[in-house]
Formats: sequence, structure tokens, C-alpha cells
Amino acid sequence: MSLLNEIIQHNEQFVESKQYEEFITTKFPDKRMVIVTCMDTRLTELLPRAMNLRNGDAKIIKNAGALVTHPFGSIMRSIIVAVYELGAQEVFVVGHYECGMTGMEPKQVLEKAQSRGVSPEMIDTLKSAGVDLNKFLTGFDYVHDGVVSSVQMIRKHPLLPKNLPVHGMIIHPETGRLDLIDSGYEV
Repeated sequence: MSLLNEIIQHNEQFVESKQYEEFITTKFPDKRMVIVTCMDTRLTELLPRAMNLRNGDAKIIKNAGALVTHPFGSIMRSIIVAVYELGAQEVFVVGHYECGMTGMEPKQVLEKAQSRGVSPEMIDTLKSAGVDLNKFLTGFDYVHDGVVSSVQMIRKHPLLPKNLPVHGMIIHPETGRLDLIDSGYEV
């Protein structure tokens, strides 16, 4: 059975037995918070439990490395929507130790892309069009630096209120321990 068929079959049983009922909530975050975190699979259940969150408590935005790299990209747009349209009053950037973005090199990513069928001509076309693949595919040396950079990008955004608390934290992906890097209350 394919993964897709397995998911569809499970979903039919999930809906039929009304297992969704325990997750019913509104679109507004009960704890009035938005979290930017990494897409790492170890954090799927660990992060909410480590932060004492239940379904409906927070808006959670996930991407590689918990990075906010562009002031007018989709991550920042999601934060702005969470603040102004959904009532979030605090932002938490939560990176994690042992992140795959640590030391990520564009050359290696592009080699893997080519091994999966992306042509060298396509890569050249993107470069010729002004896409800086080195910047786009570069990770960070230390997760701490990634968290600090993302916190600063959010704090300095011209469309966000200056008194919006933006916090930076790093979670240990095995124990769930949270290390506070930057408190948005002390700015």
C-alpha cells in the first residue's frame, strides 16, 4: 500500500469515528502567541509539550532552521497575519540543537539536486536570472546565530508594533529543555 493510500484510509476511519472532536478549537490562538520553529520531525510533538501547549494555543510556523530570511517573505507575512488578524501578542523563535541547517553548504545541496535530475543548465539559468543560490541554500554556523538573526528581523520589521515581545529560544531535540537566548520583555 502506498503512503498516500495509507493516509487516506486512516483519515476515513479518523473522521468516521469522530476522533477529530478532541481537537476542535477556533482559528485564534488561545495563548495569543505565534511560534517560528524548525520543521525537524523531532519537534512535532516535543515542542508543544515542552512549552505546555495544547491544540489551539499557538500559531506555529515551521521551516528549515526556524529562519526568517526575508522581511517580505511568507514567514514574515504569516507573523503579521497572526498578530493583526488572529490576535497574537507575542512571538517566539525556537531553534534547536543539532539542526540540519548547521553548516549546510549550497554546493552539496546543488550536487544532490543534480543527482535527482535537476540539470546544470537549470542551475545556470537560475543564477543568470539573479537568484543567489549560495545565499538561498546556506545554513548557519551556530543555531544561536540563526535564532538571533530571526529575532532581529522580526523586531525591526516596519509593519510590526515596536512593543511586540519577540523572544528567542533553543530547544534540545531529545530532552525538550528550552534555553532562553533573548527575552522580548527586556528590549
